[in-house]
Amino acid sequence: MKNSFYLIISLFLLLMVASCKDNKPKTIAEQSSKNADTLTTGDSTVYGTMVDGGMNSIILLTDKGDTIEFLANPNDTAEVVKGGKINGDRFAIIGYTEYGDRFMRSAINLTSLFGNWHSLDRNFEIKEDGTITSTLQSEKSPWTTWKIWNGKLILSKDTFTVDKLGAEALSLENKDGIFVFNRGK
Repeated sequence: MKNSFYLIISLFLLLMVASCKDNKPKTIAEQSSKNADTLTTGDSTVYGTMVDGGMNSIILLTDKGDTIEFLANPNDTAEVVKGGKINGDRFAIIGYTEYGDRFMRSAINLTSLFGNWHSLDRNFEIKEDGTITSTLQSEKSPWTTWKIWNGKLILSKDTFTVDKLGAEALSLENKDGIFVFNRGK
């Protein structure tokens, strides 16, 4: 009886060790393939041109050719559309679906973002092709590229939330503070 008890325990331990060895390589391979997918398709932003809209909506012709209507959630306390709404302007929208409708979490008018911006220590132009040119020679680390990634504005290596975007002012925020720029001539 005692021998059969030890035999059962030994078999149980052997099965546990064997099952652990089989699972570890699979988990590592699954994680690395998920990371690769995330790196290539991790941007949840919808890009397109506004074709119509109203006070509480934007109808977007996406870069993929779809037409999507995004609504403003009436419960939002902050303005989610940065840069105004003009038909024909390019937008970057982060949305979500609730009750069968698509709502805007954030919408950045890219056409309003393009152009010259300046502050006390920076003077730069955001161009449509994803580049930034700086006109101040004294900038310590000038921004050279830009993109929108998951609703955030990335200027070279710095990531910002667009707080305000208007005809004359741009306000960006990150872990280092709030940065305000005025429209250049």
